[in-house]
Amino acid sequence: MADRPTRSDYKTFRTITTRWMDNDIYGHMNNVVHYSLFDTAVNGFLIEAGVLDPHGGPQIGLVVETGCRYFAPIAFPDLVTAGIRVARIGTSSVRYEVGLFRNAEEAALAEGHFVHVYVDRESRRPTPLAPPLRAALERVAVDARTEGEAG
Repeated sequence: MADRPTRSDYKTFRTITTRWMDNDIYGHMNNVVHYSLFDTAVNGFLIEAGVLDPHGGPQIGLVVETGCRYFAPIAFPDLVTAGIRVARIGTSSVRYEVGLFRNAEEAALAEGHFVHVYVDRESRRPTPLAPPLRAALERVAVDARTEGEAG
């Protein structure tokens, strides 16, 4: 597949172990688990970078769009490496792209994306990205456009 991403297409990586319960009756990881891995990878990156406090921070990201392309199966006990990049940074929104890689393979087995709109934790209204968050996102941006948008 010509447009199948490889590890070199991503800026940072997180390793995630598969679990017995991730496999479905067909013997591979159920498609819904891919979305959980995307969330785990991105939020783990943000927490590790010190720009997300999921329990008490004033700003949180809400998913407003998501999608995934599947290329090949993953199954327990595979080790998954999630490659992360940021494709677009707006005033209050970010498009994350995540490639999932099995064991030491170079080509992605799945590629997903999701858009977070960052909001005030209490009001749930969009707020501009906090400067430390924006700086962390820019470090993993790949040809990202920074836009002056409303949301």
